[in-house]
This record gives sequence, C-alpha cells and structure tokens, in this order.
Amino acid sequence: GGYAAMAGPTLDPGHYRCAVAVAGVSDLRRMLTWSANRYGEKSETTRYWTRFMGGGRNDPALDEISPLRHAGKADAPILLIHGKDDTVVPYEQSALFAEALKRAGKSVDLVTLKGEDHDLARGETRLRMLEATLAFLQTHNPPG
Repeated sequence: GGYAAMAGPTLDPGHYRCAVAVAGVSDLRRMLTWSANRYGEKSETTRYWTRFMGGGRNDPALDEISPLRHAGKADAPILLIHGKDDTVVPYEQSALFAEALKRAGKSVDLVTLKGEDHDLARGETRLRMLEATLAFLQTHNPPG
C-alpha cells in the first residue's frame, strides 16, 4: 500500500487528488541494498524483496519504478507516515522521498512515529496515524 500510494502521483500522474503512504518503499534499489546488508544477500527477506520488485538491485529498471526518482512528477499532495524504528522498511525511505518532494516544490507532509515499527502495534500510534490521515484527507479530498 505505501509504495502504491507513492507511485500513483509520481509514476501515473493525473489520476489522484492526494495520496497517503504508510511505511512505503520509495527507492527500490536502496531497499534491496538495505535488505542485503541487514539480512544477507541470500536471506529469505532479500529474496522476498527481489521477487516482489521483479529484479535484483543492479537492475536499472528499478529506477524507472522508484517514486523517489520521479518526485518532480508528483502532481498531488502526499502524506507520508512512517515509524522511526521500522525494521521492515527503513524510515529513510520516507525521509528521502519527503526531501526529494520538497526540493521539487511539491506538497508533502511527513509524520514521524517515534518508537514505532512497521506494524504500528501501539493503539496510540495507530490513532495518531488515523488522525493525521483524516486531517490530510479533509484538506485535500474533502467530502462532496
């Protein structure tokens, strides 16, 4: 979901009023490198990500489908929400995307969930995510 929300306004512009990405992958090559460094090149985790992305980390096609590489094409406001202690998708994926969008003059908000992992396991964290999402949607995609 997070990747799809980032990819929509950057890789398929013209169809979205806004997007909300929770713990998304913005740079596929960087994600594969992080996984290989953290878990090992032949680990189950790295094999999963490689299979999910359809190519290895040296595949130049990954850049073509990485939202980070296309931040300047974003045509809708984007809300990024990410746990600072995420061990599945590193927080860096959202932080770098937010920086790239800002440099490109695009509308972006980044909500950092301190002490939270990928699963948003704590009730107060889930509530903060939902409240931020609701406020963002009321601003950028109001009812009616």
